[in-house]
Amino acid sequence: MATIYIGIGSNIQRDEHINAGCRSLAAAFSALRCSAVYESSAVGFDGDPFYNLVAEAQTAQSVAQVCQTLRAIEFRHGRPADARKFSSRTLDLDLLAYDALCLRDPLVLPREEVLTNAFVLRPFAELSPAYRHPVAGLTLAELWHRFDAAQQPLRQVDFPWSQERVYV
Repeated sequence: MATIYIGIGSNIQRDEHINAGCRSLAAAFSALRCSAVYESSAVGFDGDPFYNLVAEAQTAQSVAQVCQTLRAIEFRHGRPADARKFSSRTLDLDLLAYDALCLRDPLVLPREEVLTNAFVLRPFAELSPAYRHPVAGLTLAELWHRFDAAQQPLRQVDFPWSQERVYV
């Protein structure tokens, strides 16, 4: 079994889509754990603020299978197949890391946004502070401590998790 980390975001009906996305992830993978939810400004385009969090799960799926599963969940929750990269999202799911695997092709793992975006690094560091970034060589707690968070403000959200809370 591999440990995977998934970035989750939404800026359209955020509460509804984050809860639905987490339920779908819990059904697809085992032992889903979630960070707190953070609000951040849209990056790369003018749009409504996003809610973001990171989830950890266990899987026997390959990297390619995990990516297919994430894409299928996004589509089930209203993401258009032709969605532009920088645009509003009902649900955005990104594989951030797969164990300590380093890949460059067909996708980059760990995902580069872990090192550059507060809305990824902060919830990831909260969820798994001892995880050692296989490229940077530092733990996520160390990376977050060194990060210039003033440049990318975040606000922790008192998120209305669904009653089941099967994924927390």
